[in-house]
Amino acid sequence: MAQSLADLTSAGVQRILRFFPESSQAEREELRATARRLLDTHGEKVLTPLRPVERVLWYLASEGRAEDLVEVVRGQRRDPGVFLVAGARRPRLVLPGLRSLALPDRITALERPDLKMTAQLTSVEWRGDDLVWGGYAFVANLPRPSGRTIGRFAVLEHADTGERIKLRLRRTKNEEATAASGQALHCYDRTGFEVAVPARRLRELAGRGAGQWFLSVGIPGPGGAYETRVRQREVGTAGHNQVRHLADGSRLVVGFTKDAVGITVQQPPVEVESCTVVDGELVLVARVRSGHKAPTTVSVVEGETRLDSPLTALSAPSGSADDAFRRYRAVFSLDRLTADDPPGIKTRQFKVTFRGAEGRGQAAHLAEGFTTGRHRFAAGRELAVHRDGPGRLVLATRAVRAVVDAMTVTDAGELVLTGAYPREEAAGKKVVLRHGTRFEEKELPVEMADGRFTVRIDPEAAPQVHGPALPLCPGRWYLFFRDVDAWDKSEDVPVTLRPEQVGELPLRFNGPQRAGGQPRAFTVDRRNFDRIFIEPERLLAPDEHGTYRQRILREAHFHKQRKLPLRDAVLYLSFGGKQFSDSPRFVYDELVRRGVAVEHIWTQDEGLPEMPAEARVVGWGSRAWYEALARSRYVVVNTPVGDWFVTRPGQKVVQTWHGTPLKKVGKDLLGSPQSSPAYIAGLPHSYRQFDFVVSPNAHTTEIMRRAYSIEGEMLESGYPRNDIFHAADRDIRAARVREQLGLPEGKKVVLYAPTWREDQRHASKLYKLDLRIDLAAAQAELGHDHVLLFRKHSSVHGNVPGAGQGFVWDVTRYPDIADLYLVADVLITDYSSALFDFAHSDKPMLFFTYDLEHYRDTLRGLYFDFTTRAPGPLLETSEELVKALRGLDAVEAEYRDKYTRFKKDFCEPRDGQATVRVVDRMLAGGPHTPASTGG
Repeated sequence: MAQSLADLTSAGVQRILRFFPESSQAEREELRATARRLLDTHGEKVLTPLRPVERVLWYLASEGRAEDLVEVVRGQRRDPGVFLVAGARRPRLVLPGLRSLALPDRITALERPDLKMTAQLTSVEWRGDDLVWGGYAFVANLPRPSGRTIGRFAVLEHADTGERIKLRLRRTKNEEATAASGQALHCYDRTGFEVAVPARRLRELAGRGAGQWFLSVGIPGPGGAYETRVRQREVGTAGHNQVRHLADGSRLVVGFTKDAVGITVQQPPVEVESCTVVDGELVLVARVRSGHKAPTTVSVVEGETRLDSPLTALSAPSGSADDAFRRYRAVFSLDRLTADDPPGIKTRQFKVTFRGAEGRGQAAHLAEGFTTGRHRFAAGRELAVHRDGPGRLVLATRAVRAVVDAMTVTDAGELVLTGAYPREEAAGKKVVLRHGTRFEEKELPVEMADGRFTVRIDPEAAPQVHGPALPLCPGRWYLFFRDVDAWDKSEDVPVTLRPEQVGELPLRFNGPQRAGGQPRAFTVDRRNFDRIFIEPERLLAPDEHGTYRQRILREAHFHKQRKLPLRDAVLYLSFGGKQFSDSPRFVYDELVRRGVAVEHIWTQDEGLPEMPAEARVVGWGSRAWYEALARSRYVVVNTPVGDWFVTRPGQKVVQTWHGTPLKKVGKDLLGSPQSSPAYIAGLPHSYRQFDFVVSPNAHTTEIMRRAYSIEGEMLESGYPRNDIFHAADRDIRAARVREQLGLPEGKKVVLYAPTWREDQRHASKLYKLDLRIDLAAAQAELGHDHVLLFRKHSSVHGNVPGAGQGFVWDVTRYPDIADLYLVADVLITDYSSALFDFAHSDKPMLFFTYDLEHYRDTLRGLYFDFTTRAPGPLLETSEELVKALRGLDAVEAEYRDKYTRFKKDFCEPRDGQATVRVVDRMLAGGPHTPASTGG
């Protein structure tokens, strides 16, 4: 493959290009000289492999056109890789907002590889005997908003001969196309398609004999038609193979080969008619089509294990008129088949193959009407006589599964799943509903009777282990059975669907009526053939979802709303809508206490956190949220809103922020792996949005003003959230929290609240739980007189082992950590700003800093020497941590002076009046100016 100019440059030079608007003059000269030298040495052929916009960037760099390059880089930050296309016969690139940018034709000319086509399947259904595929197809950066249909086509192409059969394609609207494109410039809604293959055509395919046909879609574009194969959907029924049996004995497998959608015509001479366990033997009955030679052997293979059984002829039943098939039987010893069965929940899957005298194998296809089954052969283990998507026999030894065989929805919107699970396996188990990416869990009540189970799911009020029942947030939720005393999820047994009923999916239903809103839609579907999941609809409506729709809402709807009069309302945004918490919560409580005549509007993200019943709740990024942001007289936030936001005249926007800096922030990160010159350059604008920024102490005021380039007012009032430590009713509040959590009386409460690690990520880019405490050992040592409240950072996703077993309590979903501070007798943290807040309590703190050198010297950097100023011991191992918890009195005595000094440095002011000061300042000069500032 030819090397591109980008391949020939160093990472340092590429970083200069990435952050060119923020680069120094010397860096710009280095970039220009490098690009020019490489072009002179290798010629412009090194630009050819680059994507179109990258060609422009490197060309401008080589020409030293700094001003133009700044504009192009900024545009690409907003919408990477996106451009307009001009010219019907000779297409060329045009950059949005830069139409007058002078570029040579050799740089802007677009070839076919530059205009990549996407064709994605989104649905598969049978309408009677007709097959109907749905999806969308577009050429990137060619949205064709007019929806022209001339020239669009669909074909089935034979994999071997190349023969093509044209199909009818109907244009549809598919908003998923625009959302899935991930860009903000183009609308691809009108690129949806529906392709029907009538029953007559399916019979014709079968009549042509065995073979594979792939579905392709073509659309018109510059220089002619663009065509590509349609690609598989990731999960759900549309992501699985489906088998259709025809009257002539042919089988149609509607599905996928190497991610491509198609139809495979099979005319197997031998099929499995039944496979059952009888008297300790697995008996397989096959039927061979008349006129075909029968196999001699059936092989069952897994790894190094292979069992063979001869096929012996069965006599036809007396009086049988079925002359189309001859039947044969193979028998396997169940003991031999399960001899090397693995323990626990591991699955051992066998491949079943028919073999002839010459040794050639053929797949064990299943006859129409084949019935799957299960046979329990040992405690907790079963042999599953199963099938896969393409309709082949699968044998597997596995943990005994709970198998759903009935799905209903009540009039109230409750999903009821019923199935079989042997009594001896179900004893001592509970049902867990777990999110596929967040790993959040719910514990569901389950009814067991006579080897049957029933699970009732209210998707708007699913119970948590520790905390109130909450709605299911968007994403896929999977069901498991788990031992009630299991320490973690490692032995969970998945709940699956009976294979004969996969055709009932997807099951779509409306959930219960929600207060102040319409019922949400939910879908029950599957992945890995029979693993069922429940998926709530997105929080945002179709006309609100995705990068493109969000841009339209900001540029059109938001600005239209800004022209309307302000309303006497307060919009609250805590951690991007993740919580009803922190200083915005205390501002809300104070306004309610004073009886200020305003509407209270809380922002809620897709995690669907608990919100106050008395307030109006709007979804982050929704049309209603943009309206509230544009028209609320007051806006209270603790994180940035967005660089597109500008405060309007008469509006007060308060930034309460959310921590005292120990780890470096803002432009103080320059030079570290976490620094972004573009983010740092945008800080002055970001903080001009706010009328004032709240600071908890002098240390924070100095650092934030510098690190965040704050030019406006900073109110060093203390954090409203820390007033809770000084409230007269704090003991009453603590008792209420203890009751809500169900904490046992007489046990010491340990709160563990670590921060996240930027270098610990899941494949999904969510932060991992970096757990270094040996929770099992801690429970053995401390469990009889301690409980551990585990509070993950809101950006961290992962299961907490031992939660629900009496010692570890996962309180991540509890709305506000401030309440947890009240019930905690001791805090364990690391570099989290929680330590500065908890210092207001005068209660002991332990610091589990197992990675101090890495975090301080490589990952983030710290503002002061934590080893000398920490108000508690820095501990490196789980054993040291447990020992310190056992000796808290000695810890308190040893660190008393440091604790006192720490409070003086970082906890002033701390008189419990921070909220009053913030609210007074927010209301001052407006229609709700307070008459007095009494507490």
